[in-house]
Amino acid sequence: MSSAFTSAPPAEGRFDPVAIQEKWQRRWREADPFRAGGPQDTRPRKYVLGMFPYPSGDLHMGHAENYAYVDVVARFWRHRGYNVLNPIGWDSFGLPAENAAIKGGAGSDPREWTYSNIEQHKKSFREFGSSYDWSRVLHTSDPEYYRWNQWLFQRLYERGLAYRKESAVNWCPNDQTVLANEQVVDGHCERCGAEVVKKKLTQWYFKITEYADRLLDDLNQLEGFWPSKVIRMQRNWIGRSIGADIDFEIEGREGTVTVFSTRPDTLHGATFFVVAPDSDLAAELAAGSSAEVRMRFQDYLDQVGKQTDIERQSTDRPKTGVFLDRYAINPINGERLPIWAADYVLADYGHGAVMAVPAHDQRDLDFARAFDLPVKVVVDTTAPITGAIPVIEVDDEGNPIDPDLELESIDPARTGVALTDDGRMINSGSLDGLSKRHAIIRVIEELEALGKGRAAKSYRLRDWLISRQRFWGTPIPMIHTADGRIVPVPDDQLPLTLPDARDLDLAPKGTSPLGGATDWIATTDPETGEPAERDRDTMDTFVDSSWYFLRFLSPNDAQEPFSPAQAQRWAPVDSYIGGVEHAILHLLYARFITKVLYDMDLIDFTEPFTSLINQGMVLLDGSKMSKSKGNLVEFASSMIDPGADVVRTAIAFAGPVEDDINWEDVSTTGAQKFLARALRVAADVTSAPDVVWAEGDRALRRVTHRLWSDAPSLIEHTKFNVVVARLMDLVNATRKVIDSGAGPADPAVREAAEAIAMVLDLFAPHTAEEMWETLGYEPFVGLATWRQADPTLLVEESVTAVVQINGKVRGTLDVPARISAEDLEKAARADERIIRALDGREITRAVVRAPKVVSFTVA
Repeated sequence: MSSAFTSAPPAEGRFDPVAIQEKWQRRWREADPFRAGGPQDTRPRKYVLGMFPYPSGDLHMGHAENYAYVDVVARFWRHRGYNVLNPIGWDSFGLPAENAAIKGGAGSDPREWTYSNIEQHKKSFREFGSSYDWSRVLHTSDPEYYRWNQWLFQRLYERGLAYRKESAVNWCPNDQTVLANEQVVDGHCERCGAEVVKKKLTQWYFKITEYADRLLDDLNQLEGFWPSKVIRMQRNWIGRSIGADIDFEIEGREGTVTVFSTRPDTLHGATFFVVAPDSDLAAELAAGSSAEVRMRFQDYLDQVGKQTDIERQSTDRPKTGVFLDRYAINPINGERLPIWAADYVLADYGHGAVMAVPAHDQRDLDFARAFDLPVKVVVDTTAPITGAIPVIEVDDEGNPIDPDLELESIDPARTGVALTDDGRMINSGSLDGLSKRHAIIRVIEELEALGKGRAAKSYRLRDWLISRQRFWGTPIPMIHTADGRIVPVPDDQLPLTLPDARDLDLAPKGTSPLGGATDWIATTDPETGEPAERDRDTMDTFVDSSWYFLRFLSPNDAQEPFSPAQAQRWAPVDSYIGGVEHAILHLLYARFITKVLYDMDLIDFTEPFTSLINQGMVLLDGSKMSKSKGNLVEFASSMIDPGADVVRTAIAFAGPVEDDINWEDVSTTGAQKFLARALRVAADVTSAPDVVWAEGDRALRRVTHRLWSDAPSLIEHTKFNVVVARLMDLVNATRKVIDSGAGPADPAVREAAEAIAMVLDLFAPHTAEEMWETLGYEPFVGLATWRQADPTLLVEESVTAVVQINGKVRGTLDVPARISAEDLEKAARADERIIRALDGREITRAVVRAPKVVSFTVA
């Protein structure tokens, strides 16, 4: 720091935030002060990362909120003495760019739209004062990046984690492409809102289910560091169920059909068997039945094909189905179970078939009542699960023999309500009298002994469908040979780059536009040299974002996707910041890929993001800001009026980070006045930088050091709005000393002004730099280490004690902080206001909690 002190006091009325930001942005571009330190830097390290943006037009205030918070965290850790990595990049593949090219007509290319928008984003981020390391920029649509998507695909393929299969997939008829389960929201396309339908296609998948247990169990290590809501959403999405796989034989069919059940203890209560109508098993069983059954089944299948999975699983719609005139055999008691195809069973749940126990499952019961199928109670839910075991005697038809027992109270067939509570087993042979837990153990043992079942787990999670029938994405690096083999593109031929889009018809038509690039499709079998074809599909763009945080560590490396040495130095990400809308999709996939890379010995950690911060949304007219809806405040225009610092400060002060904020309620005027007052404080300081602070106004010093004491914890707990409020208090306290106290030459005024500049840097970096320079220091305040609070200044010399009478506050007292309870009670009894309030009444009880509270009870 310079020892010379020069001040150029701006008048408060002439505060020009745009002129100030232009000045300091120029200085930052010249000096590049926020580049992460290299291997020689011995400071402790922090990796701070905001979820990178998609370049669909310019940024808006929703983005401004996210990236303002990212910058607060990055700047904070620099002030705490850390070497901070805070990079920026763009998630630049995807449908909006392709749709823009389609709208542009023949000869349009998504590249032009994408990279034009990226340049606008870069300009906006610089104007916003974001302290990025600009040497590490990446774009996922660059061949230098997506080459490593393809490399990653090959490694998963080698490990059996990438595979191809035919299945019914979610199809968006508007975008004419496949959607992963996670991209379907309430039966509609997450992007365009079109109603999703089912379509059978042969697609590529990543076997994320192989990691289901680890993805679930490792959430435990994120407790307390990730929002509990996000952890709960991930757990629910993975949806692990514990139960048994049970093998059923089907009359007239070789082999067995396996059914997963979480309640194998109710196997004796199974009265029919249900298969998903769109499963291969249903088609096979129908084919083996009569012509009439085949016709009814086909009509029903056509009907089911028009429904979404959400509709099929709805509990409030009538149950439908078709009897296939086939029978399964209950492996535990040999009973014949009629087989039905019904839409409430999904082909991709468990094994696509269920044993139906209508007495104890509400959906099964609704179906049984709709088609007059038998209902057999096997759990007495009226029986206690501890103590004596009551047994209900029943006749051959399962009706209670005891005439005093009200049949309607326990018979689901009559009440329409399934018995789902725990109880004791009945009508279940060797299981009778057992509790649910012991019955499950016993029946699994019996099934294993018979060779007809085993303990098992099932998951709601499905394998990650990555094939997309669009152009603007990473080409899948696989080759289809003339003899039917599928082989990888050799590593030394990567990247497999996209062809020129200007010669292609990108309009959605149900097949990938790459299929029209005949010269590009044609290739040779790398093993035989014979003619072959490249895969026509591109990858889901969530592949791009599943590992990008690692590429930032060595973004220009042409030899490997990332440097393992740099990963060991910087990763995992310490603070990851973005919207809760990514709670399932992006975060789950990034966690999966991280675990795969760990198993490949490329990294030494199993979770990509140590801490997660989710900000709320910025609303306009009551809705989330959206370009498609036309309700947004553009980023670029706000950098001119009212200016970046004003916007950043107003957003930070608007409320807790996790809460939604209405832009109409954000006070940019108030923020602008506050920043002008802060800058004026610095301009009014007349003492030199080497002044002795200890000689200054002690009351003001206490306010300053209380900020130094509290701010670090407040920032770490994302209480950014509270820190802004404390800054406002300090500005006001300093202004009071300048105007009506010890004056601008008081050392405490300089100490306070410097503290304001250093803490204000988190929210208004341009104004903070201007303050720092005005106070006589060389740039940059953004690199200055925060000061430690003086403990002696944190001790309150006096406090305000509250005096209550019968629970109501009747007065306050300014008393020494170390006053005894006895002296505090005496002072309260002697206070004139309290004497008047007592009005001669006798105090029957006094409770004193020195030094803050005296509570009198009177008759």
